[in-house]
Amino acid sequence: MNFNSFKNIYFIGIGGIGMSALATYFYSNDKHVSGYDKNSSIITDKLISKGIKILFSDIVEKIDSEFLNTKNTLVIVTPAVTQTNIILKFFKSNNFKVIKRAEALGLITNNTKCLAVAGTHGKTTTSSILAHLMFKCNQRVTAFLGGISENYKSNIIQNGNEFTVVEADEFDRSFLCLKPNLACITSMDADHLDIYGTKSNLEKAFKKFSKLISSDDKLFVHASVCLPGLSYAVETPADFVAQNVRNINGAYEFDLKTPTRILKNLRFYLPGKHNLSNAVVALAMAMECGCNDSDLRLALETYLGVERRFSYKIKNESFVFIDDYAHHPKEIDAVWDAVSEMYPKKNITVVFQPHLFTRTLDFADAFASSLSKFDAVLLLDIYPAREEPISGVTSDWLLKKIKNKKKKLVEKQMLTEIIKSINNPILITMGAGDIGSIIPSLTKNLMYA
Repeated sequence: MNFNSFKNIYFIGIGGIGMSALATYFYSNDKHVSGYDKNSSIITDKLISKGIKILFSDIVEKIDSEFLNTKNTLVIVTPAVTQTNIILKFFKSNNFKVIKRAEALGLITNNTKCLAVAGTHGKTTTSSILAHLMFKCNQRVTAFLGGISENYKSNIIQNGNEFTVVEADEFDRSFLCLKPNLACITSMDADHLDIYGTKSNLEKAFKKFSKLISSDDKLFVHASVCLPGLSYAVETPADFVAQNVRNINGAYEFDLKTPTRILKNLRFYLPGKHNLSNAVVALAMAMECGCNDSDLRLALETYLGVERRFSYKIKNESFVFIDDYAHHPKEIDAVWDAVSEMYPKKNITVVFQPHLFTRTLDFADAFASSLSKFDAVLLLDIYPAREEPISGVTSDWLLKKIKNKKKKLVEKQMLTEIIKSINNPILITMGAGDIGSIIPSLTKNLMYA
């Protein structure tokens, strides 16, 4: 399929972080772009400000007539949209060409060198580090990110089309639509069991993804991942290793050992050894693409992070507020490790919004164990996303499993008051649902408390 055959691109679920990046890409390449989403957001507001028309009601009659021509309209849908969606059913029943977001990414990358970042955790941070390194090293790169880069205030970075950086999403086996020239796998923990059923099935999908890389290309795998490839790690034997790691004035200083040389005294400002690990593989992939050592050193030092990935909202001597996208027990553990390293012996309050009934059910005991590490736990209701409720699976049920004397089920509107009453010096908000939408107001209320 050739995108040149279509004048119009219609997005179903256009407000998603990955979908909005694609919409921006096609709009900047002179396509007529429109779409539908269930809810308005900061993301949809930005698209509308560019001139992209968006529907927030599933009324087919409100779709602009120019997008109702089957010959010149391509429809792209996110897997988060159910097959019962009225607009999706309309396009399918009227013989429009309908493809998934991952298929669109695969087609875009076909004529470029595709750098794919896979793994159950760390995709967005690793992709954004890699994209930033490539951009700052003046490589001709387009990057589609699963979050908003703090450096570029965008989820898409465009500086040419020799290289494409993409997140290889395991959900719905989407990453099997890609044809990567260079790839990494950051982790392979059990997740999306509503799709895979078992961890073994998920691992089989990752193995299948790993075989998409030809023998002439390279796959980088974290030292914990049992797949063939060039290994990477932090202070653990591997092909690419961050060694001699020091924490100096809020930054990591480290030496990067590669199979051929050692780069001394690199500096990286994002907290957490898991983030340092992401930086190691991003550096390895950028080196493979021809970036030189001196440019990489400067680029790494200027990396600012991704919104909602260990994002500081308030940071002063008496109070620190960090927001993070963590929605899996392993990710919560990583955040705990990072904040404990940065702020040892300080009491921490966590506000967590569970994401999906199935994930909460599958990992309830692990969630409880991870959350029990914090000094105070505030749970919001489960964010359902695409799912219907599961009987008995509630935040109250999860709360009872948490072994912590200071724990409470709370409503969003009560958060400020309860956080103030607990009065811990460190606050962390976590979750992949709509908790992100309340962070600006929560920050304002706490900053001027």
